[in-house]
Amino acid sequence: MEVLAHAKINLTLDILRKREDGYHDLQMVMQSISLADRIQIKPAAGPVGLMQADSHYVPSDGRNLAQAAAAAFRKATGLGGPVDIRIAKKIPVCAGLAGGSADAAAVLHAMNEITGAGLSPEALAEIGTKVGSDVPFCVHGGTALAEGRGEKLTALPSLPTCTVVLCKPHFSISTPALFARVNVRKIVHRPDTKGLLASLAAGDLPGVARQMYNVFEDVLEPRQQNVIRTIKATLIECGALGASMSGSGPAVFGLFNDPQAAQLAESTLRETWRQVYLCSSV
Repeated sequence: MEVLAHAKINLTLDILRKREDGYHDLQMVMQSISLADRIQIKPAAGPVGLMQADSHYVPSDGRNLAQAAAAAFRKATGLGGPVDIRIAKKIPVCAGLAGGSADAAAVLHAMNEITGAGLSPEALAEIGTKVGSDVPFCVHGGTALAEGRGEKLTALPSLPTCTVVLCKPHFSISTPALFARVNVRKIVHRPDTKGLLASLAAGDLPGVARQMYNVFEDVLEPRQQNVIRTIKATLIECGALGASMSGSGPAVFGLFNDPQAAQLAESTLRETWRQVYLCSSV
């Protein structure tokens, strides 16, 4: 079976509090986009499944979330045997786009169909919580409010159809390091999540774009902040309705209602950056 694993972007990302267990309570509006990995999955020829990817950045052992998802599905259902998984990577790694979680979610859907288990998306998402915090959203996709560690989901009205221009700078950002630098009591700038939800309900794309924000942008290292701001400024100058960093970064995206302006932004960013993508909301 061959399935697509769609990336996600964060229209908002807010950190509400640090919990007693050491994790943080988050509030995020998340959106699927058309940029996707392609996953091939089939019953293993031997007693142990193989994990292959066309990127050397993707682990081929138990650290791979796709492989962990297959194991979690078998443990939860008692169905299926070892599988061989091959990933054709399109989603940049370590970019804040949930590429690994998207792969895991795609494997859960594929295992559900291959075994005939007939599990609901809610049941698959519950299995996904054992694999990673973003996996439940990637199982459902679309537009959703994610709370807790990201596993508590509320479906939202779809983001109005738009073009998304995405740019991944050449560096990566450590998510644990970012969380370690966050002092929740000192967060000054926060997204207007309530206002963004109202804009989604009204089908108001410019309103959504105006209210996008990611609190992680304020705790980046100065050099990283300068790069993120430069990319955001380029997107806005080319006609983006709004721009923000996704997840823990460093991928930056802009929303466009004018396809020609989006193409201009893509070509302009490609003069400096190698990983630039023209895609759409899903």
